[in-house]
Amino acid sequence: MIPRVRAPELPQNYSWLNTDRPLSIKQLKGRVIILDFWTYCCINCLHILPNLKYLEQKYKDSLTVIGVHSAKFDNEKEIENIRQAILRYDIEHAVVVDDGFRVWEEYAVRAWPTLIIIDPEGYVIGQISGEGNRDALEKLIQKLIQQHEEKGTINFQEFSLTLEKQRQLLITPLAFPGKVLATPMGLFIADSGHHRLVMSNFDGEILHLIGTGKSGLTDGSFNEVQFFAPQGMAFDAENQILYVADTENHALRRVDLKRQVVETIAGTGEQSCNIRPHGGAGLQTALNSPWDLVKVGNTLFIAMAGMHQIWQMDLETGIVKTYAGIGAEACVDGSLTESAFAQPSGITTDGKELYVADSEVSSIRGVGIVEPYQVRTVCGSGGLFGFGDVDGQGEDVRLQHCLGVEYAQNYLWVADTYNHKIKLVSSSGNCQTVLGDGAAGLQDGQGKNTRFFEPSGLSAMSSYLYIADTNNHTIRCVDLETFEVTTLEFLGLCAPDVCIPPNL
Repeated sequence: MIPRVRAPELPQNYSWLNTDRPLSIKQLKGRVIILDFWTYCCINCLHILPNLKYLEQKYKDSLTVIGVHSAKFDNEKEIENIRQAILRYDIEHAVVVDDGFRVWEEYAVRAWPTLIIIDPEGYVIGQISGEGNRDALEKLIQKLIQQHEEKGTINFQEFSLTLEKQRQLLITPLAFPGKVLATPMGLFIADSGHHRLVMSNFDGEILHLIGTGKSGLTDGSFNEVQFFAPQGMAFDAENQILYVADTENHALRRVDLKRQVVETIAGTGEQSCNIRPHGGAGLQTALNSPWDLVKVGNTLFIAMAGMHQIWQMDLETGIVKTYAGIGAEACVDGSLTESAFAQPSGITTDGKELYVADSEVSSIRGVGIVEPYQVRTVCGSGGLFGFGDVDGQGEDVRLQHCLGVEYAQNYLWVADTYNHKIKLVSSSGNCQTVLGDGAAGLQDGQGKNTRFFEPSGLSAMSSYLYIADTNNHTIRCVDLETFEVTTLEFLGLCAPDVCIPPNL
């Protein structure tokens, strides 16, 4: 008989979030416990959050989920940054900050995400790593409930917590804006936390609110359509069409500004589990967390973060398919069919190459769209743990989970997200900090005498650069001639259900 292993107790003197007190295995005796080992940069960790929410709501009288945040990046070790991630992803279970990987080591965890299942008597009875295990997990929970109900060792009662979102209401006009797009018609903002798009002119006057503000996947008119944490956008000025990466719906949406309607053009609404290069008709092909878009001619290129690939969509035929990347999470240069990426989250182009913010390897990659169709690393170490904050040349450069990149004025502007900076990169790989002093904050000013808080999206037009300053819930504007940074104000814009917007 295999001996049962008692679950190591959770540290009571560590920082806890989403609860007003530390939780303990002993205190939770009589309940099924799932420990979710995660880090908030990780797309795979984010993918299992909806499954955990489904389970904790369905079995709320017998199941407790506890997040164990074991940080990968230095920036993810900061308590306030973890709190913002909890708010951004609407996490409703307690989270312990695993300082120094103590809990990770005590439970012999080896990868993100990993789920540890603990029975109502306090024994570890299972471990599951990776995504896509909801059905197996639910069967195990049901089995444990039945077994311990028969033994009389389960304690059915609801368990309440004091959540961060109860302490810090998300009522800012914008909520965690992920991307911004400057066009001749105005600014488009992915108001990701409010599940909508905002269109304004450059003076901050609201032109359109697109979406109800409730998460969902619904096509229709601007006031009835629903998105789920939309991110990157691309614009067809001639036809007044906006294309949107509807990230958590695993879909691409088409916004017709003339007709003021939105339709889904790719994705099934379900996350794809197929990471091998493939393709098919847009509406019949499942996608996996499309994060950013760029349009070249009649082709839409897609930073497919969840598949660690670059995809393309032919806008005439509606066919979507892998363009580059084998699907492994890594940094491999070479031909399109042998290259590898790691959670690509930003994309732009100079017409000859795509430039990609490859976030998990903290590198900027170049992807050829003309011969010889090669993938290269422009700057950054190219390693999953090769991050930091070092300016310089090529592989000597260190970034930290960069999410945004924009080609303008013959340079690449990079949102070095976890370093809270904007950097300037040449096509040959020279990288220099131009904005931000490296501390998280909200400070207008000039050049390095400014502050951002996890900026994620960039867009340039004429002599201005617009920044989606995600954790500050703002859009910043940079005069590229003086490097003066100002925070935009949007007249009459408010959070959904908080105030009555003007007639639009």
